Amino acid sequence: MTRKKIVVLTGAGVSAESGLRTFRDSDGLWEEHRIEDVASPEGWRNNMQLVLNFYNQRRRDVLKAKPNEGHKAIAQLEEKFDVVVVTQNIDNLHERAGSSNVIHLHGEILKSRSIVDSKLIYKCEVDILIGDKCEKGSQLRPFIVWFNEAVPMIDVAAREVSSADIFIIVGTSLQVYPAAGLINYAHPTVPKYLIDPNIPDVSFVRNISCIEKKGSEGLRDLVEILYKKY
Repeated sequence: MTRKKIVVLTGAGVSAESGLRTFRDSDGLWEEHRIEDVASPEGWRNNMQLVLNFYNQRRRDVLKAKPNEGHKAIAQLEEKFDVVVVTQNIDNLHERAGSSNVIHLHGEILKSRSIVDSKLIYKCEVDILIGDKCEKGSQLRPFIVWFNEAVPMIDVAAREVSSADIFIIVGTSLQVYPAAGLINYAHPTVPKYLIDPNIPDVSFVRNISCIEKKGSEGLRDLVEILYKKY
């Protein structure tokens, strides 16, 4: 029997259970910083040191964090299904939990890139400092997709979603575009599952089941459902 393809779209709520602060919650990172100051090309040009400090701290936090039961449940699905994870998160917790096919929409904090050549990407597990340069002699920046920048992997993600047999959304408010628009690429007949303690309005989506729980708990329930069903 052919293995069914599951695409899982994950958001900040999944990483939050590993202790990584989200941006949009009431105590989130945006409370301390204006988005424009730390997550835009303009912010980078205006105060490179502030931006580097911000992401250097995010990198340290990720290196200390560990995958939670939600990450592990998604990885477990690979025992029975072909699984593609499309994540809005910049950490590597999916990979560390065992997921083998992860698409990062918004970049990866454990990588750096050249500011003059976006194809020059380097592994990075230490602070990026002013004066750290790529092989072309230009300053390195975090490998993060900032506001007002293109999302290079969105077309790849859309193709994966459009060919999914099952689509799972977990830990996202569905407010950040273009990622939130991926739900529109899932075929209307495909079963969809939304897991979040605060269910957004998905009345426009056909064939969707909502699990009003935090990611780890809801995913454990869903794994059990899918294993029995398929």
